[in-house]
Amino acid sequence: MNCVILIPARYGSSRYPGKPLVELKGAQGASKPLILRSVDAARRVAGISGVFVTTDDERIADACTRYGVGVIMTSPECRNGTERCAEAVRQLHDLDLVINFQGDALLTPPAFVEALIARMEQDAEALVATPALRLTSDEVRTLKSEQAAGRVGGTSVVNDAHGRALYFSKRLIPYLPADALDGDLSPMRLHVGVYAYRPAALELYASSRSSELETLEGLEQLRFLDAGVAIAVVEVTPPPFALRELNNPEDVAPIEQALREAGLE
Repeated sequence: MNCVILIPARYGSSRYPGKPLVELKGAQGASKPLILRSVDAARRVAGISGVFVTTDDERIADACTRYGVGVIMTSPECRNGTERCAEAVRQLHDLDLVINFQGDALLTPPAFVEALIARMEQDAEALVATPALRLTSDEVRTLKSEQAAGRVGGTSVVNDAHGRALYFSKRLIPYLPADALDGDLSPMRLHVGVYAYRPAALELYASSRSSELETLEGLEQLRFLDAGVAIAVVEVTPPPFALRELNNPEDVAPIEQALREAGLE
């Protein structure tokens, strides 16, 4: 399959302006901007034809160009990463598959993306695929405590017997009765924000209106479900280090710790 990775990046984050250019230290202390560390993570994925950063910001584009990274400029009107990927794909040709690799998810293991590619190769009817992790009972208890304190972290997903998503939410789903957390492993799955799309899915997404659920939850993938596009959910194995994203300045230190634990320079 002719498969490319696109890394959407914007400078004007409301929570952390300039986030893609924030410097992060690796295992040996070398410093590199977040967007370039995400490029490094994407380049570790096997079977990829190319990696491109797609952005509307010249500062991000310049940093990537100096590092030898292909850049596709897109409109500042793009409201989310999927819309940015949909616009960028129009500048590429003869693609079988597009990976939306989150620009702040620099710790995403290559195996997660490779599992998505394998699922799309095996399932000709799937237009979109995304990974999920089975949470331990202790992890669910931690998330429940954080939500009770008013902190929303992570997105949960429930799927049907065929491995297709029924719903995604920033709340913890499904409802868990008292004995559901008696074992080490819980029934709950945490969504990992990486996507594999066939080009036709991106065309459909770009031509569809934002859905009410997408707006309420703040989850772009819900537009697919609202439009009747099935999303294949691929269960993946958690890595031996913490999966963290850079969303706020206080996330820098934990991410640098995770880079050390993963041995990533």
